[in-house]
Amino acid sequence: MGKSNRVLGHYDGPMWESIARKQWALQYCPQSDSFRYPPSPVCPISLSLDYEWRPIKGTGEILSWAVFHRKYFDDHPPPYNTIAVRLDEGPIVISNLIGPEPEGNWIGRRVEVVYEEHEGYLLPRMRLV
Repeated sequence: MGKSNRVLGHYDGPMWESIARKQWALQYCPQSDSFRYPPSPVCPISLSLDYEWRPIKGTGEILSWAVFHRKYFDDHPPPYNTIAVRLDEGPIVISNLIGPEPEGNWIGRRVEVVYEEHEGYLLPRMRLV
């Protein structure tokens, strides 16, 4: 499925399949009425083992950000950014902001998911709304 050696957790498969279809889905717990990320066997709120996969809107707000000027990964030449986003559904995800970067503080900026190919896989990246 691509050149890189991606390691998947036991519960990650359906999420990555949804990303490949460009319709990102996360685990949803009907008992606690909440989405969760990362995928896991039990809801951290209700402790229920029941879950279903539901599509998310893919919109949220930047909570934190950093721009790296040092090379840490061969496939991410510097400078590159990393952002923490609280999705409108609740979970916090880590991604990269693509497109124009805002001037000044990025915190509180609204973003939406876009799907970008990276080493043979589609990845959920974010862009400013």
